[in-house]
Amino acid sequence: MKALIIGGGIAGTVSAIALRKAGIESVVFESFDRSADGVGAFLTLAVNGIEALQAIDIDTARLGGFATPRMALHLGNGKQLVEFTNGPPLANGATAQTIQRGALYGALRDEAIRRGIRIDYGKRLVSARCTSAGKVIAVFADGSEEEGDLLIGADGLHSRVREIINPNVPGARYVGLLNTGGYARGITVPGQVGTMQMYFGKRCFFCYLPAPNGEVWWFANPARAKELSKAELQAITPAQWRAELCDLFAKDASPAVDLIRATDEILAGWNTYDMPTVPIWHKERMIIIGDAAHATSPSSGQGASMAIEDAVVLAKCLRDEADIDVAFAAYELLRRERVERIVAQGKKNGDSKTPGLLGRAIRDLALRLIFSRQRSNRKDPMQWIFDHHVAWDGATKDGAILNGATAR
Repeated sequence: MKALIIGGGIAGTVSAIALRKAGIESVVFESFDRSADGVGAFLTLAVNGIEALQAIDIDTARLGGFATPRMALHLGNGKQLVEFTNGPPLANGATAQTIQRGALYGALRDEAIRRGIRIDYGKRLVSARCTSAGKVIAVFADGSEEEGDLLIGADGLHSRVREIINPNVPGARYVGLLNTGGYARGITVPGQVGTMQMYFGKRCFFCYLPAPNGEVWWFANPARAKELSKAELQAITPAQWRAELCDLFAKDASPAVDLIRATDEILAGWNTYDMPTVPIWHKERMIIIGDAAHATSPSSGQGASMAIEDAVVLAKCLRDEADIDVAFAAYELLRRERVERIVAQGKKNGDSKTPGLLGRAIRDLALRLIFSRQRSNRKDPMQWIFDHHVAWDGATKDGAILNGATAR
């Protein structure tokens, strides 16, 4: 069996590695003409995503970044609401891990190449078709074609494979937030290394994270009711970003303004989207995974981990089911409910960052009550997200879970 994987990001590269462990050949096709080294900001791999990587023999300690075992939530007035674990540690002691996106891409790519997986760059998919012989043919913008037994769309939020499977598919949903951030140097801030300090500010959400090398990694989520075009985003200069962010956080009791001023280069902002429901995930010999199937707002903290879980589960299903249609159906049965619930949670988290004046007062009161009750119960309401175990051993049969994705 040979799989054609469209997209060389997290979902695509992990898919190739997982398929290789399952004994299935694959080729990764990336539309850009180079790898994504140095591209993007940073992300956090949650413990459930780390455990899924470990299931396919990836040493997560060698990916880079640093452990991020705890989070602390604050209001804009500086009052700390609660501090809690960023997911329970795994049996081997591993915790959540924060890493620059480009570094993660590079580490996964290097691991794929080490395992003998072919990655072709400059291959933008334009169309795909299934043949009467049970094959699928991918056609690329450079005129080349490739034949395989199945095609996996790991091509992200604006997936071409998703459009090929269902031309009437709904588009991504803009969730009213921008993202920007940076790396501050030469400044000391409250909080331990590896603890994410999150502030529900009076006018904007802010998070910072002291790193072991003395830097402070941070991001902010300015609200924008209207989605900005690519040209409009590119027109915002670094000086304008700095001025706007300093103004947004001027009345907050947080180190946000000091961190922004201590940052040499503020990252160009980008829109935030999610994908609530994609009705069709697979058709004939083609299937979509990761953001192509269920993009979640960064406010969930689960985008990368969901893509990793997808890749491992799909590889298991293809390993265990002789019929590709049955394997695809089993994969959807195992994944759809969980990922759509996480997308909904991410939207809820994001909405709490842009409440307006009256909404802010209601939000702050609600947060106080929620976390006061949580401290009393000593129970994390998000525990269901982390307590999800993707086991490599065990099998799926005719869409039924024998020993697959279960609560830990």
